Amino acid sequence: MRDLNHLQLIIIVRLAIAAGFGAAVGIERELREQAAGLRTHILVSLGACLFTLVGAYGFLALATHNTANPEPTRIASNIVVGVGFLGAGSILREGRTIHGLTTAASLWVSAAIGMAVGVGLYWASGVAVVLTLLSLWVLRPFRYRNRESHDRTDTTDPDG
Repeated sequence: MRDLNHLQLIIIVRLAIAAGFGAAVGIERELREQAAGLRTHILVSLGACLFTLVGAYGFLALATHNTANPEPTRIASNIVVGVGFLGAGSILREGRTIHGLTTAASLWVSAAIGMAVGVGLYWASGVAVVLTLLSLWVLRPFRYRNRESHDRTDTTDPDG
């Protein structure tokens, strides 16, 4: 077996970090018994990282032969769109109640974390994971307080 080169090691490390960061967010969603939990968040973060790596490094050989003009931002913008569709599938509306917005947002931020890891922004990715977890844990009680207050003052007709 031949030795891994420097770029290959960087790619392995980035994929592992993206999977770990996705797992951190996914564990929280799993503990809340959300449909998109640990595995989903790992896969979204890992996939976003891999697509970003492909955009950054995958077309270098083509660029050296002047047969193509690699544009990494095209892949990045399509990751955002693709994850938007994935997140939309996790949003459900039941009457006047909407479920899944937080899970959709956590999938979206997991993709952004994976993309940031893919370009080597480990510090920013780590901060984003911490802030995401804080928003999911620390701000959760405010959701219930706000909902209770809204329920007491809501006098609108539920049918319309």
